[in-house]
Amino acid sequence: MIDSPANWLSVKLGEVTEFKYGKALPASDRDGVAYPVYGSNGIVGKHSSWLSSAPTIVIGRKGSVGEVCFSNEDCSPIDTTYYVNSFDFFDPKFCFYLLKNLRLSELNKSTAIPGLSRQDAYELDICLPSICEQTRIAQKLDELLAQVDTLKARIETIPALLKRFRQSVLAAAVSGQLTEEWRASAVNLSSAHQLHQQLKHSHEAEGGHARGNASNPTEEAHDLSPNDLPASWDIAEMRDICVPGRPITYGILKPGPELEEGIPYIRVADFPGNKLNPANIKKTSPEIDLQFKRARLITGDLLLSIRGSVGRLIKIPETLEGANITQDTARLSISPLVSTTFIYWVLLADSTQRRMKNATRGVAVRGINIGDVRAIQIPLPALEEQTEIVRRVEQLFAFADQLEAKVASAKTRIDHLTQSILAKAFRGELVPQDPNDEPASVLLERIKAQRAAAPKAKRGRKASA
Repeated sequence: MIDSPANWLSVKLGEVTEFKYGKALPASDRDGVAYPVYGSNGIVGKHSSWLSSAPTIVIGRKGSVGEVCFSNEDCSPIDTTYYVNSFDFFDPKFCFYLLKNLRLSELNKSTAIPGLSRQDAYELDICLPSICEQTRIAQKLDELLAQVDTLKARIETIPALLKRFRQSVLAAAVSGQLTEEWRASAVNLSSAHQLHQQLKHSHEAEGGHARGNASNPTEEAHDLSPNDLPASWDIAEMRDICVPGRPITYGILKPGPELEEGIPYIRVADFPGNKLNPANIKKTSPEIDLQFKRARLITGDLLLSIRGSVGRLIKIPETLEGANITQDTARLSISPLVSTTFIYWVLLADSTQRRMKNATRGVAVRGINIGDVRAIQIPLPALEEQTEIVRRVEQLFAFADQLEAKVASAKTRIDHLTQSILAKAFRGELVPQDPNDEPASVLLERIKAQRAAAPKAKRGRKASA
């Protein structure tokens, strides 16, 4: 039973409104001028003629089932929609909000192609106040829901602001600005230049860097200058930052058929948005893995995407110790003389991502060659400063994460607020009752009499939709 004021009339939706069928108007036939063309989820184009005079309510029949739109202009609802443009019983805006509150999408019975039967909608129970009260309710809903939309719009800008905040933090981190005061007050700070030389000597002691078949780096892409950094910092190449004996390399060329049991291998598709998705990781045979044993992973390695979506990055967890990689990724085993987390943030900074993008080549499949990955420039402070930078970045990012969680919670509450306001309106609690209003039952009897006296309109299609 519907909870509503005593002077509201309980009726079936089909007694007081008619869902008319939209008319086919292919995109190729629309001339793009004058009147809006409505699909199931809103405006999909314009056309110089119209099907329905304003005001019109458009309801999604196929596709976005149960979506409800309101048009203050003459318009053309297409054949994936129903529309309402006769309002004998309704204030038009009240009817619009009523249909939104009915959650027509829940009437969808199709599993293959979503669809709304208007006969099902006609059987819904509704409560009908007088026209005057409908108008007051609609005006109040316009006011309140406009405020909700304003809140939504403001909330929706915050994730983009937080993204810019995080990139600003990384930009300050890799340029030395984030630790400028800390560096000025630091005592007995070790030398970044000496650290760089130590990294180089460790590779020389192992026989130096093997060039292999890697292409020469794209010189113009690697444009980091000492002038961009504090005087106490140095510039290293990515190949020097890695562990001797575990050079930067790509992995398996052809993993073969997917196996239930075998060696897991990580693809670019397995870490969208720089977050590992373990559920999608596939497995290859031990024989194929053995052919590419040089690319096996250990805990703490970094994995960089180098084809397709260049620049994605993850840190390898303990659960993937011994896994392999594909030719679309590059393994980076960071030297213990350097903070792996610091290098992680350097690689995700906009400035480094830009240099990788500038080194990206190809037409059908774009990528960065291993020679350019090895030549990626790393702004290198002393290890103590790397540690301090990581601490500050993680502290600021934790603050951003907390704020993001609060924003998500607020967005959920605002989304619920719309339904809460609508529910309150249709319980008769949103505006005060006026005893001078004509009872809805009087209106209903008058219109029933008018309809009984008028010839019955012929329907073009069956009511069952």
